[in-house]
Order: sequence, then structure tokens, then C-alpha cells
Amino acid sequence: MKKVYYLKTCNTCTRILKELNLSSEFILQDIKAEPITTGQLDEMYALSGSYEALFSKRSKLYKEMGLKDQTLSEKDFRYYILEHYTFLSRPVFIIDEKIFIGNSKKNIEAVKHALS
Repeated sequence: MKKVYYLKTCNTCTRILKELNLSSEFILQDIKAEPITTGQLDEMYALSGSYEALFSKRSKLYKEMGLKDQTLSEKDFRYYILEHYTFLSRPVFIIDEKIFIGNSKKNIEAVKHALS
């Protein structure tokens, strides 16, 4: 399976998708228009081994809700990701059985390598 979870309104996500010029075999899911399901999140967890790895601590809501001052468990990370799309670190690429989370330069290079 080849899938990308992204946010259409995120300039960084759209820039990365344009840069990668993905083939038509990729399924693109705008997580604002089509929220991630419990099953999809659990699949991402199975590949990453951690809900925290999927959680964006750079989210505006993370600070606004005072979550940065709390000790969150894996259960909490899962809850918040399902509660609001902004908590998913984006973009998330699933290429076959590998997952690539976030927009760091190193991560995008790893995606490029997986595509070549």
C-alpha cells in the first residue's frame, strides 16, 4: 500500500507533495476533509511502534490546551490524534510496510530513497 496522510491547507505538506511528484498509485487523504479512523491510526501505530511518534508537539492546540505542561501517556496521544487532526504530525507516508512521519529534511530524503 502507498498512502499519504496530509493537510491540504498546510503549505509545507503541499510543497512536499509537489516536490515528490507522487505516482497515481498513491492514495492521498486530506485529514481535515476525511478524518483518520481508529483503524488507520492503529495501523500507523503498528508500523511506528508509538502514538507519541505520530503526535505533533508543534501544534498550536498543544500549547493552547496546556498539554505541553502535562505528562501524556500513549493512550493520551492516541486520544488527542483522533480528537483533532492538528495533532497528527504531517505528512505521514506509508510505503508498503514502512512509515515516514513528519516533514523533516531527513525524513523526506528517506521517502525519496524509498521511492527510487
